[in-house]
Amino acid sequence: MKHVDAIAEDLLADLTEPQRAAVTHTDGPLLVLAGPGSGKTRVITRRAAYLARTVTAPWNVLAITFTNKAAGEMRERIEALGVEQGMTIGTFHAVCAKLLRIHHERAGVTRNFTIFDRDDRRKVLKRAIEAAELSTQNWTPARVEKHISDAKNAMMTPADYAEDVTGFQGKTIARIYEAYEGLMTQLGGLDFDDLLMRFARLLECDRELRDQLEDRFRYVLVDEYQDTNEAQYRIARLLSIKRQNICATGDPDQSIYGWRGANIDNILSFERDYPEASVVRLEQNYRSTGRILSAADGLIANNLQRKAKTLWTDNHEGAPVRVVECEDANEEARTIAEDIEKTVADCNVGLGDVAVFYRINAMSRPIEEAFLRGGIKYQIARGLEFYSRKEIKDVLAYLRVLVNPADDVSLRRIINTPTRGIGQTTIDRLFDHAGSTGKRVFDVVVGEDDLSFLGRSAGKAVVFRKLLRGLSGVVELGPREAIERVVSESGLRAMLRMSGDDENEPLANVDELISAAAEFQEVSPEATLVDWLEHAALVSDVDSVEDQQESVTLMTLHAAKGLEFPVVYIVGLEDGVLPFCRDFEEDDDGDIEEERRLCFVGMTRARSRLTLTHVLYRMRRGSSLRMVRSEFLDELPEDEIEWRRKGGTPGRKKSRHGQANLPPDIEQWEVGTVVRHPLRGLGQIMSFEKMSGQTKVKVKFEDGHSQTMFLGFAPLRRVDFDEID
Repeated sequence: MKHVDAIAEDLLADLTEPQRAAVTHTDGPLLVLAGPGSGKTRVITRRAAYLARTVTAPWNVLAITFTNKAAGEMRERIEALGVEQGMTIGTFHAVCAKLLRIHHERAGVTRNFTIFDRDDRRKVLKRAIEAAELSTQNWTPARVEKHISDAKNAMMTPADYAEDVTGFQGKTIARIYEAYEGLMTQLGGLDFDDLLMRFARLLECDRELRDQLEDRFRYVLVDEYQDTNEAQYRIARLLSIKRQNICATGDPDQSIYGWRGANIDNILSFERDYPEASVVRLEQNYRSTGRILSAADGLIANNLQRKAKTLWTDNHEGAPVRVVECEDANEEARTIAEDIEKTVADCNVGLGDVAVFYRINAMSRPIEEAFLRGGIKYQIARGLEFYSRKEIKDVLAYLRVLVNPADDVSLRRIINTPTRGIGQTTIDRLFDHAGSTGKRVFDVVVGEDDLSFLGRSAGKAVVFRKLLRGLSGVVELGPREAIERVVSESGLRAMLRMSGDDENEPLANVDELISAAAEFQEVSPEATLVDWLEHAALVSDVDSVEDQQESVTLMTLHAAKGLEFPVVYIVGLEDGVLPFCRDFEEDDDGDIEEERRLCFVGMTRARSRLTLTHVLYRMRRGSSLRMVRSEFLDELPEDEIEWRRKGGTPGRKKSRHGQANLPPDIEQWEVGTVVRHPLRGLGQIMSFEKMSGQTKVKVKFEDGHSQTMFLGFAPLRRVDFDEID
């Protein structure tokens, strides 16, 4: 064991006592409960550097984060602290993908497997539904996808799932799941859930490999532990069985991914899993003003699923948190645009210091329109959207086919892109021929098969054959060179140049893709094309946010996790929006708590100015609906809030239900009453709760989904039985 030298002491010089305790704890399990703005990133990076400089080597440390952006920042900080390269730093998905490629034979996957994004995954699901002899209209890929994703997050194979489920729907989805997995194996593909599930199962089943990896990764650091799902939880535990040198950092109050499988119990039960664990609480906030922190703390205190901690700050008290009421979304957007202009002019902040958060992406439209009218520059955090553009997916499809010839999803995409006269009938013949001969479609196209069965299209297929043969060598090139050759030789650049307008955004996007590959190579000079494709497949929305740009940042509340801005606006504080109605069947209390945590996360991104807005009317599915302001607004401590009405005039807090108009026949409403909603159709009241000034009902609609509503504002009317079709 090394001794703590003067250099290592420098790592601790500017830390508080709790931070020092977290950094210097070496052997044994450690739970760091880190409140928002408490210096968590500093603690994690200092701890990793401290371990590498005192008790182990850099390559014996595994640090796992939740975004590529966070991983990159951590890597830069650790290297700046004088630690040599060799530490493994990355997201769960990236680390698992890398290790699955290295140990592909043990894992039973092809080394150059394709990572399918959501769109391509749904294409495979469509084929699986058809293979199960089901209608894709009744069993849509989008509907089936979540069930299979949930099964994988719970570590259930198709056989496990089939044994666990009951009823027609469950058994049907089990059939689709089995067909889907068979197709993915043929395609040499893995989806995002597979990366975690396959690696977790590999660790469980292969003791020899697990011992090797435990000896390699002697210290495991997991950031955002509250957002781990079952597979991630198992991976972290399995990699630290022998030494128990696991450090979990996180905050139950910031657990916001339950809807995609995250389990808050993982962090709440850490001390049960590791009875010898040390617990360090980071409660001092260095980011927000006193009033912002107090307001956020008052909100989250309403949750029951949490660890006790007391947030505090030495920062100045600051301005009160503003709650602004607007008529509708357009006025909400105008009000924000005007306020940003005033704030930038009066408060010594730039546009890059401002962020606007919303619950769902669709809410950005009126804000964007208001900013365009006002000449306010903005950027939208939608990294995934860039990689979903047609021209980008076309380029990636060529690369994926060359790397993994079994990927016929990508082959279908490029066989007539650019247009080369190969129609759908010809494509179907190729696939049928491959199926009848037991060959991959790629091998039929590129091999020595006589293509005369394609008739008049045979010559065109031969041209495509020559193209793929000519491009085969790009798999040995670096990412930038590979993309440039594909874009040029495939004809994609010529096609985009001819079809574009003066600005030619598609061509500019392809050039941006090349630039992204070049930057990736600069950071990782030894990176292969496979490495870059893996990186591109695992990008997240927040990875696209550019720092220090003179533009306002627009993003969802989920994407805002881990970021901070001097000035923050959160829009849409209304029931059904925030908290969002996700059509839950059960566990409403747990759902509300996660929505409250999401609001808490958004509020604690703000350093000095925080504005929350809500509207009286909002367009939902083409109709203007009367909205009820969010219950979260009523949970904020009154002393920290400044209430303002539309137009910016001073106001005061009033009952959010003060303008409710109950149905005239309310006395006839009860559990079992049939009602009609103008958008969702017929439903039945499942629960009926009278509160002060309002009546709350839970309605189950014909499509099987449920929604909780307040009768004074919900567009419901009672339906007599003789009206039912």
